Amino acid sequence: MFAYFKKLQFLTLLVNVIALSSCEKGFKEDDYSAYFGGEIINPNSRVIYLCKNNEVIDTIQLDKNNRFFTKYDSLAPGMYTFKHDPEYQYIYFDKNDSLMIRLNTNEFDNSLTFCGRGDEKNNFLIEMFLKNEDDNNASFDIYDYDLKKFDKKIDSDFKIKNAFYERRKKDINWDEDFDIYAKSMLEMPHLAKKEMYPLAHKFRTNQDVCSRLPKDYYDYRKEIDFNNEKLTNFAPFVRYLTSMLSNITCRKDVTGKSIENNIHKLKVADSIFKNQKIKNAVLNNIAFMYLLEDQNIENNKRFLGEYLKLSTDKERQKEIKKIGDAIQNLAQKKRLEDVELIDANSNPVNINKIVKKKTVLFFWTSEAKSHMELVHKRASELQQKHPDWDFIAVNIDDSSENWMENLKKYNFKNSTELHSTNFNSIKDKWVITKIHRTMLLNADGTIKNGFVSIFDANLEEYLK
Repeated sequence: MFAYFKKLQFLTLLVNVIALSSCEKGFKEDDYSAYFGGEIINPNSRVIYLCKNNEVIDTIQLDKNNRFFTKYDSLAPGMYTFKHDPEYQYIYFDKNDSLMIRLNTNEFDNSLTFCGRGDEKNNFLIEMFLKNEDDNNASFDIYDYDLKKFDKKIDSDFKIKNAFYERRKKDINWDEDFDIYAKSMLEMPHLAKKEMYPLAHKFRTNQDVCSRLPKDYYDYRKEIDFNNEKLTNFAPFVRYLTSMLSNITCRKDVTGKSIENNIHKLKVADSIFKNQKIKNAVLNNIAFMYLLEDQNIENNKRFLGEYLKLSTDKERQKEIKKIGDAIQNLAQKKRLEDVELIDANSNPVNINKIVKKKTVLFFWTSEAKSHMELVHKRASELQQKHPDWDFIAVNIDDSSENWMENLKKYNFKNSTELHSTNFNSIKDKWVITKIHRTMLLNADGTIKNGFVSIFDANLEEYLK
């Protein structure tokens, strides 16, 4: 019912395309024209980018009413993304689709709806995306479960989403090409949890379950097409690959130093992926994640030497080196670069001037509600156990108004609350790529450890 009323808001936008998107129209065999339009409420900029395989193929201007509409004389069917910085979302075009979007940047994903020819498939994608996001935000505790309870929980969740997938597939009757993405969005998050379980369980409980896993635990890997080029940049598939390659170190012969584990990952990726485009994407991801984990300069040189032997992606190689340089600025005993922060009174804050004693610096966003609540609860518990440490929470929401509202609503205690007013700056200078990131600072403001997690079972050892 809610979706129906939201669709009514499209009527003024659809007047110009009703004839184009009518089911009664016949299309020529060689006609690949398509239409893309919509409305952006509270826009962050005056442009939208339509992208294919992470490459911008069109820059679309918003008009004075924050609307846009464009015709493509020839648009190949397939998966695209549209970006309205700093957010993006997927959009699938079939032949001759006429797709209209409407969204509010204050709730980008939750407010997004599609209308017009091709809307049902795309509304399925956003519904499945939101189901997966809700599932992920509520999944922190499942990695504490024993294997039997863990399997029962994720299988139960999967059955519910699979029933939704089967129902919508039957109703919409989509083709095999779209089903590649629909099935990936259904299955990959589920399988990623299975890959993450051994490592996450040990991380959170200090209990090693690797040797106790059933022999058939990873049999599902035999059914995965690791060389399907259509999925190279599709987020659910990429996240699964990240989890799988991290999990390969759940073996005695590769346990040990980070440098050895990650070189082993490179070699495994080289053996699994025959498609060079996919291989490059996976190698880039391994390199990026490794550089966040190990700040030893000599190790970095050795790792990057191995990476460069296998990667043929020259542009991404430059980006990886840039990230490596930024990470070196977060090494022990260095000071954090200044970023744009404000306090609850909207006063600017210099991080290097407010640190007066040992400090735990953690991050949160209202987009991940479950994490927001858990991380503050964890910080409060740690502060009571370790009163000699200060706790600073940095919010990375786009909107300072949303941040202020959440501060009033939740009344967080035992931590100093700050807000980042320039996410790109804090992302680049502090290499903030995941919300679980935590930094430990010495009393003089220098870095003690720039890459830990507040949920790490061993964190309290660092605080002693």
